[in-house]
Amino acid sequence: MADALLESLEVETAPSPRAAVIWMHGLGADGYDFVDVPPALRLPESLAVRFVFPHAPMQPVTINGGMVMRAWYDIRPDAGARREDEPGLRQSQRQVEALIAREKARGVPAARIVLAGFSQGGAMALQTGLRHPERLAGIMALSCYLPLADLVAAEASAANRDVPIFLAHGTHDPLIPLTRARRARESLTGLGYAVEWHEYPMPHSVCDAEIRDIGAWLARILA
Repeated sequence: MADALLESLEVETAPSPRAAVIWMHGLGADGYDFVDVPPALRLPESLAVRFVFPHAPMQPVTINGGMVMRAWYDIRPDAGARREDEPGLRQSQRQVEALIAREKARGVPAARIVLAGFSQGGAMALQTGLRHPERLAGIMALSCYLPLADLVAAEASAANRDVPIFLAHGTHDPLIPLTRARRARESLTGLGYAVEWHEYPMPHSVCDAEIRDIGAWLARILA
């Protein structure tokens, strides 16, 4: 039996969108987290984009004492490190793929779809986008890391070897250290991906300069 499509919020910048951005929130948040961002991106009026903000499933999260919250996958402590739950990652990957399929059914081709996310949602954007069998418009991963990094080389889709990737991180992030994000960048560039890298003087959050840079990047890749 197929999983039910994730509930989502939607914002359209103009009627009849011909591009889509599927933007995933972080651990414990929900789709409302970034729903107010699209106007701040200052996209060209001629660029009609549907922003989709899905809500992650509710599930227990080990590092938070088993508390039930919205999460794309479980995270477990392991000898002082944090380990992502591979089955959970792959389950959420399938659910994100279903959102891509819905956009295609609504007339937006894969080449006009951006996968985006913050923190755990950014990890999901990388997990899904790098493996998607059709060329996407781009992958945007904010304040996150590369999940299942050791498997990317073997599992990556040839169709997205040249996909534009926007990576950004705060220099004062106390939750996901900057060094971990830099390792993600190094892993991806080492595999031949073209990564646009940004650092901002902020904690585990987003800032105005970052929003401006995201808007410029989206306008460029969706032009």
